[in-house]
Amino acid sequence: MEKDIYKIMEFDPNKRYRRLPVVALVGRPNVGKSTLFNRLVHKRRVITDPAPGVTRDPVAMDTVIGGKPLRLIDTGGFKVEKEGLDDLVVERTLETVEQADLIILMLEAGEINAEDEEFIGMLRPFQNRILVAVNKTEGGRREQDAWNLLSYGFEGVYMISAEHGDHLGELEEAVIRKLDFSQVEAADDSPKQPVRIALLGKPNTGKSTLSNRLTASAASIVSDIPGTTRDVVEGRFSYKNQDFKILDTAGIRRKSKVTENIEYYSVNRAIKSIDEADIVFLIIDAQEGLSDQDKKIAGLAHDKGRGIILVLNKWDAMPRVKNTFEAAADRIRFLFGKMEYAPIIPVSAKDGTGVDKLLETALRMYQQLIRRIETGPLNQALERWLEEYPPPIGPRTRFKIKYGVQVSGNPVKFVLFVSRLKAVNETYLAYLRNKMRRDLGFSHIPIEIELRPSRKEKG
Repeated sequence: MEKDIYKIMEFDPNKRYRRLPVVALVGRPNVGKSTLFNRLVHKRRVITDPAPGVTRDPVAMDTVIGGKPLRLIDTGGFKVEKEGLDDLVVERTLETVEQADLIILMLEAGEINAEDEEFIGMLRPFQNRILVAVNKTEGGRREQDAWNLLSYGFEGVYMISAEHGDHLGELEEAVIRKLDFSQVEAADDSPKQPVRIALLGKPNTGKSTLSNRLTASAASIVSDIPGTTRDVVEGRFSYKNQDFKILDTAGIRRKSKVTENIEYYSVNRAIKSIDEADIVFLIIDAQEGLSDQDKKIAGLAHDKGRGIILVLNKWDAMPRVKNTFEAAADRIRFLFGKMEYAPIIPVSAKDGTGVDKLLETALRMYQQLIRRIETGPLNQALERWLEEYPPPIGPRTRFKIKYGVQVSGNPVKFVLFVSRLKAVNETYLAYLRNKMRRDLGFSHIPIEIELRPSRKEKG
């Protein structure tokens, strides 16, 4: 009996699904593709801006439309007259069209131009996979003009307003009717959570090149032009039976150099990806070395309790001199100060050197992030540490640590109950953090310690 597609399992965004039908949003720049994408996935996933050509990389997301799981892809705008990155953007859009199970061609009522007509011609071979959405028809605006599009041979057109949500239900129903969901299945009945990696760093350090190598794809456009990536581009891959989710982000420059609204939103999305990650790969150009901006990014990741790996990319271009890495690592340790726990890994995203070591380190780090210490063993260790280095003795500096408990993993956080909160200085807390890293198996991750008052002693 054919699988009942209307009783397909409830979609869980934390699970992986195989064989999802793919729907691509295509059209010329500024017809509203990204606005429609955000509307259909029910979140501001991609940047929208009145300036044409904002979207460059195809941005994909698994979502649910009409109760059915599918993969939705927003693409860069098709342009006839190309400059800069436009050739790469159009090439990636056409590759997405060929792979899609359904193509939503977005047009604007009364605004058909040479780009629309050339693109329509190029889509002729995919005619049976196309739905036409005529955008910006809110309140019946220009609907009469939109019907003239049937002269191009389309079976029908759907009048919508991506911004206001008009008639999106009709478009969604048409999408469901066009797709085959019979092959959709869960990748695993009880899948492990993917390790979520955010690639962060300054522009042009090789983030997209590394993302493409890890995912064995060309999902992110790679160019020597700084600021190529704008939206967060997601990718997935597996390594040693562990699933990974990669978030390739826009390069982060100093705030004073961010002058365009688009770049402002790109940088904010990049920074927000720290919240969505378990581990941050801070990509550093090995030839240029560290910058204040790198330190700020690392500081944000540290404060949020994320694992941090300092990735020295373009290592293949470094001089092959003895102790080159040791010298670079020593300089990083000096500049980063309190982040001596963060591993430093030299790689070449271009040729793959060091990538295996990077992933091995990420796997070990993730196990530390999710590690939990029982209260009994923790307090036994705490007693030893207090004996080895007792708290200060004095009328103003004296305090007692009664007991401790780990309250969370990923990020790792401990609560210590003490007799006098104000007497505990940062030097002693640093001592305890170092002991926790060394003795409890948290050697490569940040640790947060919160102090709480214990019950007052009797007498």
